[in-house]
Amino acid sequence: MSRLILKNGMVLTLDEAGTYHEEGSVIIEADRITAIVPGHDSVAPQAGDRVIEATDKIIMPGLIDLHYHTAIGKGYNDHMPLWEYLDECWYPLVRALDPEAAYWAAMASYAESIKSGVTTVNDMYRQLDSLADAACDIGMRAVLCNDVALPEHDLDTLETNKDAFHKNHGRGNGLIEVRVGIEWVPLSSPGLLRDARALANDLGAGLHIHLNESKTEVEFSLKQFGKRPTELAYEAGFLGPDCVAAHCVHLSDDEIRMIAETGTHISHNPNSNAKLGNGVARLPEFLAAGINVGLGHDAVECNNSADMFEVMKWASLVHRAHRADASLCQAADVLRMATNNGARALGHQTGALKVGNKADIILIETQSPIFTPLLRDTPVQMTSHLVFASNSSVVDTTIINGEVVMQGRELTRANEREIVQKANAAFVRMKEKMVVVRRAQA
Repeated sequence: MSRLILKNGMVLTLDEAGTYHEEGSVIIEADRITAIVPGHDSVAPQAGDRVIEATDKIIMPGLIDLHYHTAIGKGYNDHMPLWEYLDECWYPLVRALDPEAAYWAAMASYAESIKSGVTTVNDMYRQLDSLADAACDIGMRAVLCNDVALPEHDLDTLETNKDAFHKNHGRGNGLIEVRVGIEWVPLSSPGLLRDARALANDLGAGLHIHLNESKTEVEFSLKQFGKRPTELAYEAGFLGPDCVAAHCVHLSDDEIRMIAETGTHISHNPNSNAKLGNGVARLPEFLAAGINVGLGHDAVECNNSADMFEVMKWASLVHRAHRADASLCQAADVLRMATNNGARALGHQTGALKVGNKADIILIETQSPIFTPLLRDTPVQMTSHLVFASNSSVVDTTIINGEVVMQGRELTRANEREIVQKANAAFVRMKEKMVVVRRAQA
């Protein structure tokens, strides 16, 4: 079997021991890492091997975007707070969505993510057949779920999600997984949460939900159900180690206990929370409670960028500023949130360079002012540069499931110009089909 060899790079494994090689090579066979070898020219290529010279580059795990929405309306009517934005823009757009528009929206979203060093997305959206097609075509590892709500809200149903699971789960040599998704408590009910849990258990699938994102959501839940959103999800049996709860900005102490007790994972999305004016999540308390916290960008409408390097930066800076405490959210810990923790939340063998893990790897170009100065003999300064100085422009190569899907910042499986043109045309078409239906707020 031919091998893919990443040769003579700075190998930042992010494994449990924090192993780092100032110079070394990573060997990939099929979709797995089969060896990590320290030293210069430490691997002799064999006939048929493909070699990528990684001198002056960091070889590290790909980033995991733990809360994601394929998005078609970036920058459109995004000046509103969450509830108004959902009613005026987001829901009208996703209700108008057709399979072709969903495909090109996903291609554009996944292209941006691949170019930002993201190798896995946990994507809640609609038209999952089209999303799975796009992920397979461009080479993205995609965990997909539907936008399930009560029937009167005209989004997706549990039956839709079940059908999507049977059609798409396992496609693309395992690139595609399907979970059960619940939009959020204001469009749900205790019965729907229980039914979603039962379906996930039947399918052996995970769950994905927005929880306690805004104060208005909490107020609505208290008024409608007499309980806070996470209390409702807890009592319905929805939470658990197979569940990713997005945002969790406004958790009470008791709700933090419920998340920790059930082993539920949190996707922290600081950029989105800031842009929508939803506040600052209690990240230090989450970590103190032993909750596994990953990072997500949310949707480009809620952020204007899928750049996970920017998310990492915000995940540190916003809490230091909010608490006036520079000891919080150190770079090494934040980098592991975007890699190790995201993989743990999804149950994936990714997020660290280890023999036997899936070969989801990125190469970072260090020959730029962004990484100057750089002490190569220690990863401490390198880690600081990755979190505080970098942006997506530093990503040279992205490898997913052992396949090079971007090299030299050029996509290998898709035409970026065509993606941009088709996604723009899809948005214009969907915009003309939008129908705004306003709901009562708390």
